[in-house]
Amino acid sequence: MLRNLLWATSKHDVYLTQNYSVMHWSSLLSRGNEVLNAAKPIVPTLKHPGLLSESVSRVQISTMAVKENLLVAGGFQGELICKYLNQPGVAFCTKITTAENAITNAVDIYHNQSGSTRITTANNDALVRIFDAESFTCLNRFSFDWSVNNTAVSPDGKLLAVLGDSTECLIVDAHSGKLTGNMKGHLDYSFALAWHPDGRILATGNQDTTCRLWDTRNLSKSLAVLKGNMGAIRALRFTSDGRFLAMAEPADFVHVFDTESEYVECQEIDIFGEIAGISFSPDAAALFVGVADRTYGGLLEFNRRHYNSYLDCVF
Repeated sequence: MLRNLLWATSKHDVYLTQNYSVMHWSSLLSRGNEVLNAAKPIVPTLKHPGLLSESVSRVQISTMAVKENLLVAGGFQGELICKYLNQPGVAFCTKITTAENAITNAVDIYHNQSGSTRITTANNDALVRIFDAESFTCLNRFSFDWSVNNTAVSPDGKLLAVLGDSTECLIVDAHSGKLTGNMKGHLDYSFALAWHPDGRILATGNQDTTCRLWDTRNLSKSLAVLKGNMGAIRALRFTSDGRFLAMAEPADFVHVFDTESEYVECQEIDIFGEIAGISFSPDAAALFVGVADRTYGGLLEFNRRHYNSYLDCVF
């Protein structure tokens, strides 16, 4: 699966997709509750002139993101759903494209350079859309030559990394969409990407079973190539302190690299089943892995361990 269906907002709060629902799991209370039911008709609560909002129903969720009280989910028919976690109902929902193959492949929530909250969507119609997270109006559309599988905005809000059904990965200006750089080296289509917190290193995951690391100051050649065991690299996550990079294959394997060892030291987590998503807690104390297997599916938590008084640690 190329989609991100898991998100941790704290060490004790995890959001994950289950069928047509988004569930919140509390490890403190050891119980879950439904925060979004997309099987039933959803009527948006936020309405104002010019807002292209519409009711949606029976949305099969393809991707999601949760940050700062905002949950954003995408659907297999091009749907976009936005909900404030502390308010009842859904604030905004719509079908952002009517293209035949309209799947929303990825969504993200970020702050632009002025501090305003924005939402990005990446779709198979080869467009990236930028929405305002308060009014939910579409502020911009960036067009590409291929289906867009994922996007991510740099920590400073200036750059937007874009990849999809192409061997090339692109970096564009997050405000204008103007191309600022491209990365060549992958052999197949790309699915995953993640920015290091320092904003200089970008990781990209590809169908060729590798993750490549790029220094945005010199994109002529990748810094390193990290290899999976069997499948495409479908999810990538850095810890908030930049110390670790987690890399997930479609099934069975999650790899955790120590960035201070120049990505040489790695712990391999061997599980059973399709991986629905990976997420570090914001404090980098825990790694959560969603398993989508019908029989053995569930949520796995791995906690960071410290040995003695030095900084050698594993998950």
